[in-house]
Amino acid sequence: MRLSHFISLCLTLLAGSCFAGPSDRITVNVQGQGPDVVLIPGATCSNAVWQPIVKQFAGKYRLHLIQVAGFAGAPAGGNAKGLVLQPTVEAIHDYIKANHLHAPKIIGHSIGGLMGMMLAVEHPEDMSKLMVVDSLPFFSVLLGAKDATSAKPMAEGMRDQILNETQEQYAEGEKQFLGSMVKSPEGFKKALSWALASDKSVVARSIYEDMITDMRPKLAQIKTPVTMLYPYDETSGFPQAAVDTLYKNNFASLPNKTMVRIDGSYHFIMFDQPEKFAEQVERFLKP
Repeated sequence: MRLSHFISLCLTLLAGSCFAGPSDRITVNVQGQGPDVVLIPGATCSNAVWQPIVKQFAGKYRLHLIQVAGFAGAPAGGNAKGLVLQPTVEAIHDYIKANHLHAPKIIGHSIGGLMGMMLAVEHPEDMSKLMVVDSLPFFSVLLGAKDATSAKPMAEGMRDQILNETQEQYAEGEKQFLGSMVKSPEGFKKALSWALASDKSVVARSIYEDMITDMRPKLAQIKTPVTMLYPYDETSGFPQAAVDTLYKNNFASLPNKTMVRIDGSYHFIMFDQPEKFAEQVERFLKP
């Protein structure tokens, strides 16, 4: 073993346990002891988005914090070209199998929630419960698309726009976008720093895939119990009833679900309403 590799391994072990199943799609930091919980962050995010959960629950659970390659300063690795979401889902599956995690509970935010749904369909044995934190089974319904085919031109346009932007244009776009995603000033700073440190190509391709992935026809296949958290804030300009209807309609075919609205929050519920979020996580993690 080369000395540099040995030093890197030691630093990883100091930061948190390092489990088997290395991948060029993900890295995993493990914290705590107890029943296994796998946490998948959203697009551009660091796995540090889960740190409040780590502080509260690492004493009772073994938390596997996924870091997607190319997001938040992580090297792009296998995500440097081609597909991002499906290979990442397979990497998480391989990690669960390689480390003999027996039906862990899984929590995913945003694109991470979509990957959790994909995992539940493709590898239902990989989890005992799933929490989806503000992720629709078909994102592009928000843009008026009826299906993946109608969403494709918009998805291509978004992908190509990001790819062709200068870093300065990308930074300004992320600043404006995240202003509508995070209410918490401190949370906004963190989310923006992660977005700006992300590989722009990985971001563009992952968003494209997100926009053309429609899980609605497959939701009925998910027998795993699913808790779905979704936010509402009166400053959004949308009626509360319309937001409730949006989520309920899009998850209508999911058979075993619990839907919980978190008021006073934007997309990053863990930042905007940390206490309410922790309460829901605690309830979800109980046997």
